[in-house]
Amino acid sequence: MRLRRFVFAAAFVAAPLVAQPDSLTQPNAQGDLSVTIYNNNQALVQDVRQIAIAKGRSRIEFPDVSAMIRPETLSFAAPGTGIVEQNFDFDLLTPEKLMEKAIGQTVTLLRTNPATGAETRERARVLSTAGGAVVQIGDRIEVLRDDGLPVRVIFDQVPPNLRARPTLSVTLNSDRDGTRPASLRYLTPGLGWSADYVAQYDESKGTVDMQGWVTLTNQTGTTFQNADTLLVAGNPASATSEPYGDAANRGRPVPPPPPPGKFVPGTETANRERIGDFYLYPIAGRTTIANNQTKQVSFLDVQGVPARKVYGRTVGWLASDGRPVPVASQIAFRTSREGGLGDALPAGTVRFYQRDLEGNPQFIGENGIGHTPMGSELVLSTGDAFDIYAQSEVESRQTISGEEWE
Repeated sequence: MRLRRFVFAAAFVAAPLVAQPDSLTQPNAQGDLSVTIYNNNQALVQDVRQIAIAKGRSRIEFPDVSAMIRPETLSFAAPGTGIVEQNFDFDLLTPEKLMEKAIGQTVTLLRTNPATGAETRERARVLSTAGGAVVQIGDRIEVLRDDGLPVRVIFDQVPPNLRARPTLSVTLNSDRDGTRPASLRYLTPGLGWSADYVAQYDESKGTVDMQGWVTLTNQTGTTFQNADTLLVAGNPASATSEPYGDAANRGRPVPPPPPPGKFVPGTETANRERIGDFYLYPIAGRTTIANNQTKQVSFLDVQGVPARKVYGRTVGWLASDGRPVPVASQIAFRTSREGGLGDALPAGTVRFYQRDLEGNPQFIGENGIGHTPMGSELVLSTGDAFDIYAQSEVESRQTISGEEWE
C-alpha cells in the first residue's frame, strides 16, 4: 500500500448514461406564482402548475420549490385527486455530495500530464470522503486532495437521490386521467423584506422629501420567477420564529427597535388594504426574486412634508452629569394625512440628506423606525451637535409621600 496526493477537482463530469428528469438544462418548472413576504423571515408561496395526472395512484414531482420549505405546511389541491404521501428531496447536486454518494462505487480518474498534455484514465473505487477522497486503484490506496495536480473525477451517473434543484414529490390517487391545475401552497423561511427611506431635508423651507424603498432578500436556494409579490407589514406569530437578534446575525432584514428620540404613535388608518391587523404593500407588476439577491422597489414618494430641526437631550432619572454632553441633532415630522406623509410606514431605516452651499446632497445621519401608524409624530436623531452641549445637575431632592405622588 502506498499513499499519494492528487487534486480533488471541482469540475466533476457525469457521463450521460442515465438521463435525469431534473437535469440542469431543464427550464424553470414553476407555474402561476404568488409570493407573500412577511417581516419575520417567513413567506407564503402559492404555485399553480398545469400537471398531467394519470388515473389511479401515481407519483408527481415538483422541482423548483424553496430549498428551505417547511414540508409540514404544504397544502396540495388538484381536481379529482387526493394526496397519499409527500417527500421533499433537499440533497442537492454538488461535487462533495457526488463523492459522498459514490462511496463503495467505481468512478473514473482522468489525469493530465502537465508537460505533455497526455491524458490517462483509471477506474477507482471510492472508499471514503472524510477529510478528502480516499480511493482504491487495483491494489493501491490513494488520497485525492487539492494540491494543484490536474485530476478529474468522472461519474458513470448521477445518484437517483441527488437533485439538481430542490424537488417535492407527491404520491396521488386520481379518479381520472388528464391535465389539470395543481396548486401548491407552503411556508418557507429565507425570504424577507424591510423598508429603507431616503429623506432630503431642507432647513430653509422647513420641509423634507421622503422616498421609500422596499428591500427584498432571497436566501431560500430557489429563484421565484415572474411572481405576483405582496408584502405584509407586521409580524404574524410563528412557532419557529427567532428573536430579532438571532435573525440579524444571519444577515436577514429585520425590523429595528424603536429609535432614540421621540415617538408618539398615531391613531389614523392608512388607505391601504389590511389583513387582520397587518397592512399590505403590493409590488406593482410581476417581479423575479432571484436566489442570493437583494432587490429594491420604490413604494413611497412624498414631497414637501413639514419638518423642523430640534435638539434633544435625555437626562437619567435623578442624575447629574459629571461633564457637559453634546445634545442630539434631530429632525421632527409627522405621518398624518393632513400636514404629513399621509401613510403608514413599515419598519426600516431613515437616511437623511441635506444640500450644501453648492447644492449637492450630503449625508447627515440615519436612524431606525419601527412599524409606524399613520398620524404618528417622529423625532429622529441624526447625530450629535458639534457646537451645543448640555450638562444636567440636580439642584435639590425632596422626599414625598405616596399620597403626594399619586
